[in-house]
Amino acid sequence: MNRACPRRTPPAWLWALGRADLPTRLEIAGCTYAWLRTFKHDFFAATGLYDGPLGPAVVKFGRRASVLGLPAAWIGRCMVEHETRMLARLAGLHGVPPLLGRLGAHAFAHGFVAGHDLQRNERANDEFFPRLAALLSAMHARGVAYVDLEKRENIIVGDDGRPHLVDFQIAFYWPDRSGGRTALARWFLSILQAADRYHLLKHWRRLRPDQLSAEMLAEAGPPPWIVVHRAVFRPLIQVRRRLLEWLGARRRGQTGRSEEARDPVPMEPTA
Repeated sequence: MNRACPRRTPPAWLWALGRADLPTRLEIAGCTYAWLRTFKHDFFAATGLYDGPLGPAVVKFGRRASVLGLPAAWIGRCMVEHETRMLARLAGLHGVPPLLGRLGAHAFAHGFVAGHDLQRNERANDEFFPRLAALLSAMHARGVAYVDLEKRENIIVGDDGRPHLVDFQIAFYWPDRSGGRTALARWFLSILQAADRYHLLKHWRRLRPDQLSAEMLAEAGPPPWIVVHRAVFRPLIQVRRRLLEWLGARRRGQTGRSEEARDPVPMEPTA
């Protein structure tokens, strides 16, 4: 009789907070919020849902734990600084959660979007993708590239039927004061924004092809740099996943999760 091998206990450094759980209570803008559930806890961050007098809020905790004895709290500080800057840059856009404030150097809170992840075979309403395209255009007009639109899980179908985006951890903005007006900066931003448009059309083509014209369908193919990126990085991603499985941090066959996956997860690192 075959006996299943016991699952390894993942090393603590794979978690952003080590072995610590998210706090059960915290203060946001002077109000007390209570932990409801954990959405995700991985190497870079832990994200949880909290409830308070002004309604639910999402709190993201950047990495604080050391890695193999080396200080790594700077990763969390940089991540929180970057993501709050992105949310502030995009403030006021319908479809971007409002920033509720910083919680020290390693955490911040933003509004919670009631809804569900865009599903693989979901037939979105007629206005969903046109509105998502308008949201991306508005973000691009502010000099931001979202960068992470490849993940369908980052696209939330709100209870209002409208599109919302979450997780701006790798969104890109090059400030003017740091050379954002240079030819190199404009070129790099244009590449990333073109990738945003490609991934938008990819989801649109899969879920609502009836809405796309022949010209839009012709533009739906991957740009050359995305083909190269897939050829180079997908094998590396597979190696990373196998390593996490060996370490016990990932179950075989487990799929990736968004920052705000709409079902509860145990406090363990995911990929």
